Amino acid sequence: MAPPRPSERPVALVTGGGTGLGLAIAGRLARDGYDLAIASRSAEHLEAGVRELAPTGARTLALATDVRDVAQVERLFARIDDEYGRLDVLVNNAAGNFPVRAEELSPNGWRAVLGIVLDGTFFCSRAAFGRLRRSPNPSIVNIVAAYAWLAGPGTAHSAAAKAGVVSLTRTLAVEWAVHRIRVNAVSPGPVRTPGTDRQLWTSPELVERILRGIPMGRFGRPEEIAEAVSFLVSDRASYITGEVLTVDGGQWLGRGLMEFFGEGSPPSSGGSPPS
Repeated sequence: MAPPRPSERPVALVTGGGTGLGLAIAGRLARDGYDLAIASRSAEHLEAGVRELAPTGARTLALATDVRDVAQVERLFARIDDEYGRLDVLVNNAAGNFPVRAEELSPNGWRAVLGIVLDGTFFCSRAAFGRLRRSPNPSIVNIVAAYAWLAGPGTAHSAAAKAGVVSLTRTLAVEWAVHRIRVNAVSPGPVRTPGTDRQLWTSPELVERILRGIPMGRFGRPEEIAEAVSFLVSDRASYITGEVLTVDGGQWLGRGLMEFFGEGSPPSSGGSPPS
């Protein structure tokens, strides 16, 4: 059997790319002209993702990967080398979260979320470094959340991990600028997907509370987050690095004086939901 031909198109890797935001980001990059690699811990998610991406016409490599495991990360990047012979964009989207009070958070729960979000982002970025240096337009985008710099009751593990990713984004942006690798982040606000409806927006009352805290008065769409990533990896953002682009309908800014215009009160729990 002949080896796969190297890709003549740019190649993007999206972790957590089989569902939700990751799948929307992968689809947008495919429409931008990228061939794709998507990674997820779930083979079932990857199979569904590949089916959804098929109409874009992009070549798509899917590989079950736990980004907490350095050996699995190295295997993922070796497969990308074999399949495409290049890498141009890395989107660190893989995440784990579950609402829990800090005093009830187990050490294993803490380690699991920190491992996926913070360790996984670093392991993938480090593995991507040498490959990205060879790209004409190398870029990394990390998916974070506003509770990385605000308060997010019930998300101590995820907030700490995302805060680490924000710091890592800025540090790598400075260290790797000499190699032309731009490193930025996107901070999504509340977005409705089947996963968030199942894990987060579990009642009409909670949905209404969240909506009252968003000045634009609606949830975001996965496609809107994907557009932000598309912009940051493009030539249009060629002089932007180390930035966090917040896409949340104004939620993190707070309601402020809007309360006095009869719009209701903000929700009692602060911060943005997970990406």
